[in-house]
Amino acid sequence: MKEIFEPLARLLAEKNKNITNEKALTWVELLWEDFESTYAKAGYEYGGKERTERVVRQWIENYGPYLHEFAGNNPKYQHFLNEGTKK
Repeated sequence: MKEIFEPLARLLAEKNKNITNEKALTWVELLWEDFESTYAKAGYEYGGKERTERVVRQWIENYGPYLHEFAGNNPKYQHFLNEGTKK
């Protein structure tokens, strides 16, 4: 998974200068897990790593620059904003 997560984390870090590279990797892992678990709970058949990668990449492209704002407004993710952000 490292070969998938690291390029996505680099993309996220490029899109959002408010988070560190380390936190970008954590966010990619979190987004990946959230998508897969939500998709499964909805009863959909597993679409494979390729589908999940496409979705996470699309989220990063669309929402990456604002991810730190989302985290600040959502208590579930707030600790990701408070730890390891760039000052």
